[in-house]
Amino acid sequence: MERTVLVIEDEPNIIEAISFILSRDGWRVVTHSNGVDAVDAVASRRPDLVILDVMLPGRSGFDILRDLRAEEGTAALPVLMLTARGQTQDRELAQSLGASRFMAKPFSNAEVLEAANALVAS
Repeated sequence: MERTVLVIEDEPNIIEAISFILSRDGWRVVTHSNGVDAVDAVASRRPDLVILDVMLPGRSGFDILRDLRAEEGTAALPVLMLTARGQTQDRELAQSLGASRFMAKPFSNAEVLEAANALVAS
């Protein structure tokens, strides 16, 4: 069964890197690049996993995560948060809002692949 990941990220090089890593591993990768309608994108695409950047145009990843956790259909959806600032407070906020996993940029290809596969397996 093909797994779908929705990458909500606005940096083209990161979108490209994640898309390459995961599609090579058999994932179907769909992308979205702004925070304003990201929750709608999740609802319409119904992915198995969301990779969500903290800093997005229009709306923060934290706000998006808060909304996803409040919706019945996405409350249990695995969400991997990405941030350019790996600060403890960001990590703690992501965890308190219900992020499944948190990763600071730059990350390794192996880290992303391992996290994605682990999150959908659990």
